[in-house]
Amino acid sequence: MDARRMRAGLKGWGGVGAMAAVCALVLAWALLLPAGGHTARDDGAGGPGAARVQQARAPEDCPDPEKQTLSPSAADGPTIEAIKNRAGGKRKLVVGIDQNSYRWGYRDPNGGSSGELEGFDIDLVHRIAEDILGDPDAVQFKAIPTDQRITAIQQGRVDMVVRTMTISCQRIEKVAFSAPYFRTGQQVLAPKSSSVTGYDGSLADKEICTAEGSTALSTLQEGQRQNKLPASADLSTVVPNQLDCLVRLQLGEVDAVVTDGALAASQAAQDPTVELKGVPFTTEYYGVAMKKDADDLVRRVNRILVDYREDGDGWQASYERWLSATLGEDASTSEPPAPKYLRES
Repeated sequence: MDARRMRAGLKGWGGVGAMAAVCALVLAWALLLPAGGHTARDDGAGGPGAARVQQARAPEDCPDPEKQTLSPSAADGPTIEAIKNRAGGKRKLVVGIDQNSYRWGYRDPNGGSSGELEGFDIDLVHRIAEDILGDPDAVQFKAIPTDQRITAIQQGRVDMVVRTMTISCQRIEKVAFSAPYFRTGQQVLAPKSSSVTGYDGSLADKEICTAEGSTALSTLQEGQRQNKLPASADLSTVVPNQLDCLVRLQLGEVDAVVTDGALAASQAAQDPTVELKGVPFTTEYYGVAMKKDADDLVRRVNRILVDYREDGDGWQASYERWLSATLGEDASTSEPPAPKYLRES
């Protein structure tokens, strides 16, 4: 019997009951998705099959994508005015989020069918809504799969996406980003009993799961092109949503998962049979993503982030509440760098 299949019977969040919880989360996610089902990839480069072949390389003239944002401003502009002019119950900020990422964006497990969304990203959304609309709860949350984040913004289905979204060169060609609000890096997640030791030769002949349109996928593909990752590492398992990779790992269908270390740490906290392997092998920054031409909204979010980082009830308090248990009490390695506003228009 395949070793992964043997492991599957012992893995999970405490057996059958825990796996049922996973299935419930995935089902809830599916029920909240916008109509239309699976659409374009997050990187805008084609359909699902394209992810298994090759993802576009980053533009060579794209240094420091996390610095390519507009300077802060508290002024209202056409985008913000349109949000404020929404009538009645529609006068809300429409935000794409994840509802299945533990401690980042997920539903209160003790809240029943009406469990509130909570987590580090959700705290930031409430702060943005409070600043723009005067009410932290004036938000319409939309669950957006990993591979639909950019599409949702471009199609106007959301005003912004706050969903552990890495600022990258490919993405700033399609959407606008705020200054960074979090620092992380790609890392390997695998069973504790696995021979995998990190982003190294131990991944040879291993099946690795990534989310479609993710920076993890493009990084691994580039790693194989540069011979930093064994050519025999199988990258064919590409799923719409990052949580799907954890489920496949629990079921023994893949050998390892590669994703942001901040997310992987939370997943390891959910399942005591898996762990982070090795150290982060990239440095990445999360940003709030918005429409390319929504300059006033980008500037406003950057103004909010300045206050959020300085406010004692802001970034640091949210980190201590949600992430210190998985990432450690010292937040310095996760703090975003001092913002640089190099984009002029």
